[in-house]
Parts: sequence; C-alpha cells; structure tokens
Amino acid sequence: MSTVLKYFTVYILSGLKFILGPAFGAAYDLPLIAIILLTAFGMMTTIYSFTFFGYDIRRFASRFRRNSKVFTGRNRKFVSIWRRYGLIGVCLLTPLLLSPPVGGLLTSLLETNKQKLIKWMWISALGWSVILSTMMKYAFWLIKYFV
Repeated sequence: MSTVLKYFTVYILSGLKFILGPAFGAAYDLPLIAIILLTAFGMMTTIYSFTFFGYDIRRFASRFRRNSKVFTGRNRKFVSIWRRYGLIGVCLLTPLLLSPPVGGLLTSLLETNKQKLIKWMWISALGWSVILSTMMKYAFWLIKYFV
C-alpha cells in the first residue's frame, strides 16, 4: 500500500470513528506526530462539516426518511447527555464514546455558539489524539516489559 493511501486511510477513519485513526496509524507504522495530526484533522473535518452544513445535511437526509416521532428514546438520550454534561462534556466524550459524526450532529443541534463549539472540539481532538496515538504506537513496547 502506498504511503499516501496509508495517511489518507488514517485521516478518513478518524472522521468516522476516532479510535480507528490511531489504531491504523500504529498498524501502518506511521510517525507518531503524523498519527496525532491526521487523527485530529480527520475528526475536525467531520465536526466542521456538521457545524457549518448540519442544517443542509439534515434537510437532505429528511427527504429519504418517513415522518419520525420527535420524542424517541434516542432523542431523549441525546438530550439527557447534553443536560448532564453540557458542551464541554459532550466535546470531551465525542472521541471516546460517541464518534465524530454523532458528537458533531448533537453539538450542532444544541449549541448556537459555533466558536465555543469549535474551540472545545479542537481541545478534545488534540488531547485525545495525543493520548490515544501514543498509547497505540507504544502499546506493544509497554506490554513487552510488563508481561
């Protein structure tokens, strides 16, 4: 597999499911700084897409859905997460538990201050990217010494 394709794979997978970026980056033996940056930029591409084009995406998707209930269990779960943790909590949970598309959709629906949203998502993406990429890159090295 070519190097460009490896970098592109890490970037795209990070936008879909955050943990896949560091996992594939470590499997492809990419440099740590590249894994960190590609993972953060992949997630933030998804977040920017939902933040600035979320309304258009939802309007386009509604063409293909039947009329759905407003008060579904899923919607109630989103609102309870938002009420319990707020913007900062949802931003910090997005890479680990939610995933960039779900976190981006949830925050774009419930937060009106886009600058604040983008700031906290960047902090979360870079922080978790450093932590998870470092863990993935050096996990086998650490396991060898503890087992």
